[in-house]
Amino acid sequence: MNEFAYRLMHASGAARSGIISTAHGPIRTPAFMPVGTAATVKGMLPDQVKAAGADIVLSNTYHLMLRPGSKRVAGQGGLHRFMGWPGPILTDSGGYQVFSLSDLRKITEAGVRFRSHVDGSYHDLTPESAMAIQHDLDATITMVLDECTEHPATHERARASMERSMRWARRCREAFVPREGYALFGIAQGGTHEDLRRASAEALIAIGFDGYAVGGLAVGEGQEDMFRTLDATVPFLPHDKPRYLMGVGRPDDIIGAVARGIDMFDCVLPTRSGRTGQGFTRRGTINIRNARHQDDSRPLDENCACPACSGFSRAYLHHLFRCGEMLGPMLLTGHNVTFYQDVMAGLRGAIGAGDLEGWSQAFLTTYRGGDIPPL
Repeated sequence: MNEFAYRLMHASGAARSGIISTAHGPIRTPAFMPVGTAATVKGMLPDQVKAAGADIVLSNTYHLMLRPGSKRVAGQGGLHRFMGWPGPILTDSGGYQVFSLSDLRKITEAGVRFRSHVDGSYHDLTPESAMAIQHDLDATITMVLDECTEHPATHERARASMERSMRWARRCREAFVPREGYALFGIAQGGTHEDLRRASAEALIAIGFDGYAVGGLAVGEGQEDMFRTLDATVPFLPHDKPRYLMGVGRPDDIIGAVARGIDMFDCVLPTRSGRTGQGFTRRGTINIRNARHQDDSRPLDENCACPACSGFSRAYLHHLFRCGEMLGPMLLTGHNVTFYQDVMAGLRGAIGAGDLEGWSQAFLTTYRGGDIPPL
């Protein structure tokens, strides 16, 4: 079994590319993790996710503890066997999902008591139970339970929330069961307050984790504040450990974060957009439902090798969505996941060539230029 370790391969400014070795195989970084919240990347088979270029997927503690239950997953041989994905899996601790419940949860020093969105039943999630659930799931990468601070938050409010998350992080570290090739990641918090972000990073390093995430962003603060917060956080994270920006995001967000030294990303955007008719292309996003696509014989993206682009026209995809056929969201989801993986491959290649800035400028110029209507 492989030891969990990060190996730096190339650097271009603050950006880096590397390999994360895990018990379930390697992860090439920078990496984008398709989101399989309930043990499935919606609309895609595991082999299709792999063929799109993904090395790792994300599932969610909150959803799986409610349905089907972590003990049931453990009884089926763990999450890898249960969902048919033998590669690495990262499980979000559920902190963000509980945060989003707002009036349906109560946070105390012990943990969080919340009402299930499924049946209204009450549940408790503590640092210790979050570790136990993710152990049952057999997560390759386990995330600590944290309190996702709302935005905007005063300095006093953000400090209290961050310090509680650091106390929970220590409890998670103590409850986590180490295994070769498995990892526990800490999560830096502190809102958009630069001094709190540095203090959070230092507190996590003092506890000691296998990787470090930046949480509490992409919650409405805007790209400028996001990048400013990363500038105040990433330099204080260890250089020999993976760095993960949670819940981000759009291609331009990812490119800017990679330039600041982030290695890992996740977001529901490519899959959720695929289900609702939005496609990501090298010339920006399109709404395949729009009438201008109904007679367009071109592929969605002429530079994409996914099944949607290699086998079907925009006109056909438009037809599927207008008729409510399930194949439409399946094809568009597969395309979006492939597009995101192509972006990550482009970033890795550019870092390896020492030209991240040039690649990024060329990509973003085309991406922001917009889609070209048919002649």
